[in-house]
Amino acid sequence: MKYLGKKAVVTGGTHGMGMAVVRALLDGGAEVLLTGRDVSPLAGTLPGKAHLLSSDAARLDDVAELAAVAADTLGELDLVFVNVGFSTLTPYQEATPEVYDRTFDVNTKGAYFTAQRLAPLVRPGGSFVFTTSVAVGAGIAGMGLYSAAKAAVRSFARTYAAELAPRGIRVNVVSPGYTDTPTMGVTGVPEAVLAQFKAIGDEITPLKRHATAEEVAAAVLFLAFEATFTTGTDLPVDGGLGQRLTLPA
Repeated sequence: MKYLGKKAVVTGGTHGMGMAVVRALLDGGAEVLLTGRDVSPLAGTLPGKAHLLSSDAARLDDVAELAAVAADTLGELDLVFVNVGFSTLTPYQEATPEVYDRTFDVNTKGAYFTAQRLAPLVRPGGSFVFTTSVAVGAGIAGMGLYSAAKAAVRSFARTYAAELAPRGIRVNVVSPGYTDTPTMGVTGVPEAVLAQFKAIGDEITPLKRHATAEEVAAAVLFLAFEATFTTGTDLPVDGGLGQRLTLPA
């Protein structure tokens, strides 16, 4: 089995891209601790060695608890996939301090301190992978707060790569474009708006479709276990959207 003996933590692992990574790891024989704000619906539903922890990345007490549970349950780690995220479609004139704080607390502060707390558990040769977004390099209306929060993640992932390199630990980033997940990556949006959001994504993506969660998971696992001389990099999984591919006139 491809990941037999490997041990991993996946934050934001209850659905979408996180769950796709969890399932691939479990199918490959790995032992996985996954988190989400409410993991109870998953109890008894996953094969293999899966451990569940309800955890809010915006709460530093929860981040500390995650580190303690990971140490007690898994010991040394081969992979930490920091995938937890929060976004809304909020135009600048509708942004509130509460939405701002939640966006940065989950995406930026939560990600940073999750890595800080779990780094001592990662064995030499292990790796971190962070999820950012194609939105980091684009001005997408309504996603200013999310884009900025994920841009900060891209920045500190580079620094973590430098700081953990002496231990032989690699740190990389995967940047998905439009991806088919239950929420399409945004919170609190009506179904009609989600459908419009998806249609726009299909239109502006050069490959004219969304990614599947499994396609993003394949990129995460490539960075985690196969790209053994790659650190500090950002791998787009966006159907060419970030490259602004065009056909000749």
